[in-house]
Amino acid sequence: MLLSDEDRKECIKNIISLCNIPSPSGFTKDICRYLMSFFTEKGYQPYQSNKGSVVVDIGGEGNPLVLAAHIDTLGAMVRAIKSNGNIRYTNIGGYPANNIENETCKVHTRSGKVYEGTFYLTTPATHVYRDIGGVKRDDETIEVVLDENVENAKDVEDLGIAVGDFISIDPRIKVAESGYLKSRHLDDKASAGILMTIADYVQNKKVRLNRKVYLLFTTYEEVGHGGASGIPSDTTEMISVDMGCVGSDLTANEKKVSICAKDSGGPYDYDIVTNLTELAKKLAVPYAVDIYPFYGSDVEAALSAGHDIRHGLLGPGVFASHGYERTHLEGLSATLKLLIAYIIQ
Repeated sequence: MLLSDEDRKECIKNIISLCNIPSPSGFTKDICRYLMSFFTEKGYQPYQSNKGSVVVDIGGEGNPLVLAAHIDTLGAMVRAIKSNGNIRYTNIGGYPANNIENETCKVHTRSGKVYEGTFYLTTPATHVYRDIGGVKRDDETIEVVLDENVENAKDVEDLGIAVGDFISIDPRIKVAESGYLKSRHLDDKASAGILMTIADYVQNKKVRLNRKVYLLFTTYEEVGHGGASGIPSDTTEMISVDMGCVGSDLTANEKKVSICAKDSGGPYDYDIVTNLTELAKKLAVPYAVDIYPFYGSDVEAALSAGHDIRHGLLGPGVFASHGYERTHLEGLSATLKLLIAYIIQ
């Protein structure tokens, strides 16, 4: 099974398209609409669960498998409007405050208006404030400064901004000639783009699937319950296609597909991990088997909700998770190749 340059270009194109659509957990209608349109135009019949997850049956018969990626991201929400016209935020998803300092963002009002701003330290000027480096970064010391002429809370309210409005973090996508892709939200839009490419590959190459395969794009993974529902009732096996971790004492990097043997929720299914590992060896794709100590996945949410399924987790290696993330075309290609082989072997 070979991947063409067009397959790889399509994968990058899909990832970039997804990253450019704001979608913090709870604010995913636009990206869901995009996916529904994408799969409908490809000739599939996608549908949405009550909670908003997008489900696509891409064909095959028997022993149904779900490949799941999440399309929700980290973000924030307006917690309070300060007297000086700046905004106190509350996190959506788990990340340290220093990971968003000086990042540009957008505030999405419920009336549909969008305003730009930046996450700044409340004491940002080195020439004015002492020991800026020693200031603890949290939602009290970092605030959103709007790119609007506002001087007080009323000015902000008059714009239509209110408590509960979503704040998205700009992705800042960069693709290097060396094959590196940098962006926020590669967790998990890199894998979601891979699943889109798989659907295109299956359709264009007219390959025969070895079982029934669903694609599931969940909308609440970053807050812990994305995979708890929306899973087709006949599912027997589910693999979360999410980012692979890169760090000390791990063997994965951005150029590998990472297969997780255990994370904070415990070990993954023995046979699935073994089969994926053996297949990666057979295909001669760069891979790693690792343990992620501070990680939870959609498939674990499904298990906690009572679904009786076998479970696995894999994905391209992603550096600097929950920050300004980085992966590589080789890691994306390895993940894509392994998954395609897994469903057509």
